[in-house]
Amino acid sequence: MSNATSLPQLSAEEIRVLGSLMEKSRTTPVLYPLSLVSLTTACNQKTSRDPVVSYSQATVNFTVDALRRKDLLTRVLGDGRVPKFRHNLAVKYPLLPSEVAVLTLLFLRGPLTAGEIRTLSNRLYDFKDLSEVMATLEKLSQNDPPYVQSIGKAPGQKEARFAHLFAPIDISMVSGPSHGDTALSQGDDHSEPLKSRVAQLEARIAALETALLSAGMWSPPAVAAQTAKSVDFDEQVPSNDMPKHQNTTDQTLAVDDY
Repeated sequence: MSNATSLPQLSAEEIRVLGSLMEKSRTTPVLYPLSLVSLTTACNQKTSRDPVVSYSQATVNFTVDALRRKDLLTRVLGDGRVPKFRHNLAVKYPLLPSEVAVLTLLFLRGPLTAGEIRTLSNRLYDFKDLSEVMATLEKLSQNDPPYVQSIGKAPGQKEARFAHLFAPIDISMVSGPSHGDTALSQGDDHSEPLKSRVAQLEARIAALETALLSAGMWSPPAVAAQTAKSVDFDEQVPSNDMPKHQNTTDQTLAVDDY
């Protein structure tokens, strides 16, 4: 395991490209490394991907260059001198095949439970049983720095899910404390950064609201509701002049009739 002080924080495109290379190195080794065309197709697969994307070759090529600068991907020349690409994750971070398989699934499918990992990993690694999956997850979570973290249970699930830490975790996917259920406590170190991110987002929203309010482009919900109520009231209630005018007319008609 690597003793690096921190993991690179990758974009969604980088995670998808890297995960696709990791997957194809195991499932279609005859076709690996991948050309730009094949890599784009792998990224845009309709199966075994969550979410499904539709990257252009230009996007994939740009992402490949970004990963090369981070030493996570290597460009090689294949048959016919066509540039091809292979991942360096297991070189930069000496990982066991079982650990690469787990990270591959988390890269391509998002957070998963240990049971889902065992079910989906048959083409990547042959886990003997669920306990082997759990042991692999525990080892990945206890590395310094940790590669994965437990993020709690999804609604309707009985098992805790695990997410990789090569990108910021979507806080909306994190449920209540689950470390006691999974016997994994290394993820506790990441609670403070998550809280900090929430605080930063709240501050940015508040600053944006203030700027829009100053420019007259936005009103707080309470003020907007009160304004709408006032407008509606003015449209429904006649002015004081109308009843007086009507009453005077009625009185004149009454006198004439008399």
